[in-house]
This record gives sequence, structure tokens and C-alpha cells, in this order.
Amino acid sequence: MSLEVKQMKSLALAYMGDAVYEVYVREHLLKTGKVKPNQLHKEAVTFVSGKAQALVILHWLETDFLSDEEEGVAARGRNAKSGTIPKNISVQTYRYSTAFEALIGYHHLLGNQARLNELLQAAIAFIEGR
Repeated sequence: MSLEVKQMKSLALAYMGDAVYEVYVREHLLKTGKVKPNQLHKEAVTFVSGKAQALVILHWLETDFLSDEEEGVAARGRNAKSGTIPKNISVQTYRYSTAFEALIGYHHLLGNQARLNELLQAAIAFIEGR
């Protein structure tokens, strides 16, 4: 599947990345002992919002945390034309959040579990440290 993943449309990668990141965040919150559904949802939004995802990928790009290949995947995700933009965030923020999700989806679909975990842990740590 690795060849197909590298050729896959960025929005397909982002679609997968969104789901992977959502599950990771939910597991993280449950492991911290949070169990009330309303509390879980509110906390999850701080991690999975487009704004939070955009801040993470921008931080990674500014600090050279990503390889050249990963920067390329992120750039493709950022430049993908989705046709719809959520009303609550800017076009630029939405594009960077798509870049983040595409990168997560890319590593998940390639089976790069070690790097995927590293990125997911770094994203959580960055958001919690803000």
C-alpha cells in the first residue's frame, strides 16, 4: 500500500488523519482519568480544533521538527482544495489544520507507527504546554 499512499490525494490523507488523531486524543483524555462526557468533549475540542491543529503544524514547521518528506506532505495538505471551509476559522487556519491531518493520515496509512506516535505525543504536549 505504500506506493498508493504516496500518490493518495491530500484530502484522503487528511480524512484518515482526522480520525486517527481524534481516537488518540480520546484515549489520552480517558487515561488522564476524565470520564464525564461533557468534560471529555470540551477537553477534546482544545486538541482537535482546526485552530489547535494549525498551531501545532506551524510550530513544527518553524522548529524544523519535520523531515523534508513530511514538509512536502504537509504542503500538499495545506494546498489541497476542499471546496468547503468551516465558518468558525479562517481559510489559512483551515488549510494548516488540513496539512496537520494529512501528515497524521500519511504516517498511519504507511504504517510508520513509531513516527506517528512521536508526532501525536508531540502535538498533545505542545497543546497542553500552551
